[in-house]
This record gives sequence, C-alpha cells and structure tokens, in this order.
Amino acid sequence: MQVSRTTVLRWILAGMIGLSGGVWPALTPSHAGDQPQPRTIQFTLDRPLDAAAAPFVMASVGGLFSAEGLAVGTNVATSSADAIARVADGSSDFALVDLNALIGFRDKPGAAPVKAVFVLFNQAPYAIIARKSRGIKALADMEGKNLGVAEGDLSIRLWPAVARQNGIKLSSVKQNTISAAVREPMLSAGQVDAVTGFSYLSAINLRDRGVPADDLAVLRFADYGCEAYGFAVIVSPRLATAKPDAVKGFVRAVIGGTNLAIKDPARAATEVASRMDGGSRDLELERLTAIIRDNILTAEVKRNGIGSIEAERFERSLDQLTEDVKFQKRPQTADIFDDQFLPPIDGRLVN
Repeated sequence: MQVSRTTVLRWILAGMIGLSGGVWPALTPSHAGDQPQPRTIQFTLDRPLDAAAAPFVMASVGGLFSAEGLAVGTNVATSSADAIARVADGSSDFALVDLNALIGFRDKPGAAPVKAVFVLFNQAPYAIIARKSRGIKALADMEGKNLGVAEGDLSIRLWPAVARQNGIKLSSVKQNTISAAVREPMLSAGQVDAVTGFSYLSAINLRDRGVPADDLAVLRFADYGCEAYGFAVIVSPRLATAKPDAVKGFVRAVIGGTNLAIKDPARAATEVASRMDGGSRDLELERLTAIIRDNILTAEVKRNGIGSIEAERFERSLDQLTEDVKFQKRPQTADIFDDQFLPPIDGRLVN
C-alpha cells in the first residue's frame, strides 16, 4: 500500500494543528499573541505507512507534538538507507529506521555522525515465514529447503548467527534472491518453501492473500537467540547540537504516542488505516497487536523502560552481525546510540 501525496499532506496538517477529540489529549488553545511559533520538523518513515508508525500518528492525533512546540511534517523514503541519507544531509530532522541499517551506514568512511535517540522496537521483527505444508514447523526444518530472500532484506545478515546457534548447516538451505514485490506471491504459489521478512508484515499479508493461518509457521529470529534491536528514531546531528530541547520534546511526544497506541490499539489502528490508501483497520489492528506484543513490550522494556538499549546486549548483537558482515571498524555503543535525550526511567515506563 502506498501513501499518496494527499494522504501525506493530510498527515502533515494533522501534525501541525494537533487533532483532538474524545479522550485524546490536546492543547487548549490560547490567544494567538500568547503562543510562540512552533518549530517546523521534518520526520521520515523508511517505508509506506503501516501500524509500525502508530506511535507517531497517535502523537499527532493526541496533540503531543504541538504540546512540545513542534509542527511535524512527514515524508516517506524508499528504504532505511534512503531515510538515513535524508537525516545525514539535513533534509530531514528525524527518521524511523532499522537500527542495523544505521550500524551499516556508520561503518562507511566519512559517514555523518547520525545517531539513534530512541529505540521503538526493542526486538527486531526479523523472521522466516514458512508453509507448514512444505514440511516446515520449526527452524530445524529449514535444512534442505528453498528460502526466498528479498533484495535489501537486513534479516539475512543475522541468519548465519541464528542458523549456527540452532545447529543448522547454512549450506543446506538454498537461498533465492527475489524482489520484495513478489515475496509473498512466490511463497503463496509454492515457488519457495519459506521467505525472510518482518513477522508482523509477511505473515499477515499471506493470510490476506488466502493462505490458511494454520499453514503458516512464523519463526521469529528473537525466539531463536537473535539479540538485534529493531526500529529506532535517528536525529540530524545539526539539530541535536543546535536544538537539544526540540529533540527531547520529540522523544517525549513519541513515548506518549506509544502509550496511547498501547492503551487503545483499536483507535490507533483506525487512525493509521484512515491515512493509508485502501487501508484496512482490521489488518492494521492485527499488525499493531503483534508489534506491541513481540517488538515493543518486551521483558527488557518492562524492566528498564522504553527507548533505551542495554550495552551488553548491543555488543552481543554486533557479535552476531560479524558472522556475516565484517566491520571496517567495530562501532562502540556511543557511536550508534545517544541516550541524553531520553527522559528519566519514570517517564519511560510502559505496560
């Protein structure tokens, strides 16, 4: 599904004026002369709008961005790499990207010092989605099977580590590079036995295509020892230096939006679907429910609050990446993540 220009403009307008209604909090208007001008912010999604963006939609709907003095406009990139490039060159202030794509970007010579300031997905959504009718019910069943891997799919970088940890011979799994556009159709047609993808996207897309739910095996990498973090908010180095309070305000608003999405996922799914061309509220609710359960409300988040990372786990995730990727210079945690913009833990607790 694509976000049309009209849809994006509608979302931009919503972010600028802070839609209100029902129980959703919004600013109480005051006299125009008493109101400082909001700071214009450009925010980039790394892919077309879906339930993963619910916290940002709800921060807009609830007036949380405007309460922080921010007028947030949204644009859509073609990939995490494209979104990172926009933040690096200053054409966008923030972006939601795969943290592992940021790690790869920062390993390039002369890369701009772009950092993440908030981790939304405490666990990466990487998964293998397989057909049980093709003999795959658990990860060990992948030996001797055909695995479709979409071009640019970052999950494949963690596959060697996951396979090794679970005693799977990589050479026994035949990898087929395919276009992301045909990933679900090829699995649906039986042209491959399984595909890599996001647990909350591919499996639900397949069921929407008519594949029976009881014929799908969703093998989440996180359930098989993968330590990787997932989607994170990155910030322009220029904005982080010049306007740290704006960065803190953006993060606070996103935390508030995340809480709104968790408390009422049905409302959040409705808001997301209404901003999509041909969006389905039921499908986005199913995606959002899976995201909250599997990627956001993890044991680590319940213990430490949302948004941050554990340095020791991050180091282990780098160890897993090195089984497929050789760093020019192994990054330090501080090269990738900056926690100075996060509120104290009592402002980050979610349940």
